[in-house]
Amino acid sequence: MSENKKTRLIINGILRDNPVFVMLLGMCPTLGVTSSAENGLGMGVATLFVLLLSNIVVSLIKSQIPDKVRIPAFIVVIASFVTIVEMLMEAYLPSLYDQLGIFIPLIVVNCLILGRAEAFASRNNTWDSILDAIGMGVGFTLALTALGIVREILGSGSLFNFKFIPDSANTFIVFILPPGAFIALAYLSVLFNKIKS
Repeated sequence: MSENKKTRLIINGILRDNPVFVMLLGMCPTLGVTSSAENGLGMGVATLFVLLLSNIVVSLIKSQIPDKVRIPAFIVVIASFVTIVEMLMEAYLPSLYDQLGIFIPLIVVNCLILGRAEAFASRNNTWDSILDAIGMGVGFTLALTALGIVREILGSGSLFNFKFIPDSANTFIVFILPPGAFIALAYLSVLFNKIKS
């Protein structure tokens, strides 16, 4: 594989086909957990881990899976890695695990992961699937972190739980509430696509 194709596979997920700002995939965790930068980064890294490992396994076993059970087989693979992530987070990052709550098991049905397994990993070799997962996972992580940063700064006057605006009267509390997620996502999507074009 040429160096150009390798780079393109990674860059596509970060810029051209960003899962959040361009394809609008994975909106449930995007809108649900990004009230802080730490939550966005944590969910992004967890999703990247699951996406990478599930793409590897799906690309390796794709020829062994009958067409009739392809999607259920992919879900079993994804659910296995989500269980590993959930157990690791509960053991080593309990505060983040408590913050993310139900959104961790919901990674199983994240359309980004299932979509990449179906559209890419099941049709390409393992190395290409790894590069695709890295690009898409990093793009997803950067988008969730950026959204979390904007919401945390505007909504609570802090960044990664470091408070730099002491008076809460100078913040816009709507940004840490669900409506703020939609507002921030809309503006960031417009900005991202304007810069990209």
